[in-house]
Amino acid sequence: MMAFPQAVLFCCDHNAVRSPMAEAMMKKFYGQRAYVQSAGVKNDMEIDGFSIAVCAELGIELSRHRARSFDEMQGLGDDLGQFDLIIALSSASQHAALDLTKSYHLEVEYWPIIDPTALGEGRDAKLSAYRQARDQIKTRMLDRFGPPTEG
Repeated sequence: MMAFPQAVLFCCDHNAVRSPMAEAMMKKFYGQRAYVQSAGVKNDMEIDGFSIAVCAELGIELSRHRARSFDEMQGLGDDLGQFDLIIALSSASQHAALDLTKSYHLEVEYWPIIDPTALGEGRDAKLSAYRQARDQIKTRMLDRFGPPTEG
């Protein structure tokens, strides 16, 4: 296990499914140990209802999440250089993160998490796909950062 980072940014395509789940899980599992945010390559979607549902199963609140993009984030004054770790959950966000941080000294990790939005026919199959993505994130997070320090 590597050193615990001071500030982590999770990113994916739209900041509506995978990266909000990762941000919320990190905050739930590790509390104030790190500053944690999430962003997307685009922010053209609202938080996904299936993401809200599968995170609620773990006692994690997602309904108040507001999607934002890298551009919006920087427009609000968030400097990507303030993060010492960016975790990309999609290949598009990995490429964007690497491009946007060329001049920064920070680490970009790629966790290839499935995109559950196009998987499954019907509610039960959709929920199963979203649980799979959630559980992939949780497993990677626990492997990377260790056991939870918060509830």
